[in-house]
Amino acid sequence: MIIVSAVVLILVVIVAWLFGTYNNFVQLRTGADAMWAQIETQYQRRADLIPQLVSTVQGAANFESGVLVDVTEARTQWLNTQSNPNATIDEQISASASMDSALSRLLVTVESYPTLTATEGFITLQSQLEGTENRVAVARRDYNESVRVYDAAVQLIPGRFVAGMFGFTAYPYFESSEGAQNAPAVQFEF
Repeated sequence: MIIVSAVVLILVVIVAWLFGTYNNFVQLRTGADAMWAQIETQYQRRADLIPQLVSTVQGAANFESGVLVDVTEARTQWLNTQSNPNATIDEQISASASMDSALSRLLVTVESYPTLTATEGFITLQSQLEGTENRVAVARRDYNESVRVYDAAVQLIPGRFVAGMFGFTAYPYFESSEGAQNAPAVQFEF
């Protein structure tokens, strides 16, 4: 009777540990998903600001249309990725990197136009866009921290065994695109 009781107690402890570990993985994964949703929210805010910024820029200066086309195409690519329910986080990260690059070129370009930067509407939109870029950076950092905690839990032993049993896999980090450390080059043809 003592042996049966010990075996039952051990099984209860193991099952309780499995439930606890599984629930912990669900909470960590949900946290990472929530952090990714914050990134998407900031990207949506950015995508909503871009048409206003582009309209203001077009109204105040006549510069290379290629930069505006790049920004508009990058925005469209990101919106298409967002509306695609089958898009992976990696695809969304790639689309956002394209938008980062195009937007960076736009901001560098408009800084070279003194009359453009002097318009009140542009200054307001640029300030909002800079604030959004800061929010994006914070959301990315928070997402990466959440992924770090989740990935560690999924990969460390003994949780690794539970993660494997229930299909919990590591999430990708949000990393900067190749060449992001270099400032974009802007060339004007006069």
